[in-house]
Amino acid sequence: MGTFATVIFSDLTGSTGVFEALGNQKATLAVTRLTQLMGLSCELHNGRVVKNLGDGVLAVFAREADAVDAMVDLMRQHRTRTAQWPPSLLMQIKVGMASGEIVQVDDDCYGEAVNLAARLCDLSGPGQVWATCAVVEPVHPAPAVRFRPLGPIGIRGLAEPREVCQIDWDQGDATDMMTLPAPLGGFETRGTVDPVLGLIRLSWLDVNAAFRSSDLPIHLGRLSDVEFAVNDPRVSRRHARIDWVDNNFVLTDLSSYGTWVRFPGGTSELALRRSECVLMEQGEISLGAPFSDFTAPTVSYALSDGGVALAHQRKT
Repeated sequence: MGTFATVIFSDLTGSTGVFEALGNQKATLAVTRLTQLMGLSCELHNGRVVKNLGDGVLAVFAREADAVDAMVDLMRQHRTRTAQWPPSLLMQIKVGMASGEIVQVDDDCYGEAVNLAARLCDLSGPGQVWATCAVVEPVHPAPAVRFRPLGPIGIRGLAEPREVCQIDWDQGDATDMMTLPAPLGGFETRGTVDPVLGLIRLSWLDVNAAFRSSDLPIHLGRLSDVEFAVNDPRVSRRHARIDWVDNNFVLTDLSSYGTWVRFPGGTSELALRRSECVLMEQGEISLGAPFSDFTAPTVSYALSDGGVALAHQRKT
């Protein structure tokens, strides 16, 4: 018989650069210490660490509220702990959470909630906590915590989309709604892949273009030599970058005024300030102003198989 639990996957990002900067021995100690602190935060909130996963942790909680409190405290403590760290040594934490029936076998656990939490961890960005809405529905948010619905999101391996929420764990600064600031290097680029794996179509006014995953990274901006130009004074010369990371299209804000993203069915928008998010199947990207400004330059995008169309087809 299975038991109902809330499952969390927490993972470190940026460890590759730390190994390059510190060497194997010192970097391993740093990663191990942060992983231990991730597990300790779970245990202090009545969670049980199932296992460590290299630079991540799998843990289970009997109560959704305990899981949410643990991850909020973890994120806040980590921000304080790393406030003075140099960018080359900064490792961020990202988290995925899901609730459901799990089966425990020996020192491991299995079930859809486990797979879903792992996938949400993959989709989230540095400093982000993504959870199924079923996790946060019974939880009353603590002060300076907000649950932002992202709408139904397709999860690889699952037949039906899941309603997903972003747990904004620090509402003290309303301008950085979705993530902590991140180094401009953003996600670690892991090489070019077969172009059939992904294709992104971008559209702004009468400008249309399609890019394969192998064409990435590309830039959106006001410069005429960027791959997708948006001629608006609020748009920075190189405003945002789209990368292909772990079979996902990842948008990174590089701008002075910010980038906003929204997905169909969601009731809120993601605000990026020198930070990243994974792009879902389709949506809109607002450059330099939030969607509440009806004049904001808004780029529509849609993802599909990479073999559907030729890259860089542009109509003007």
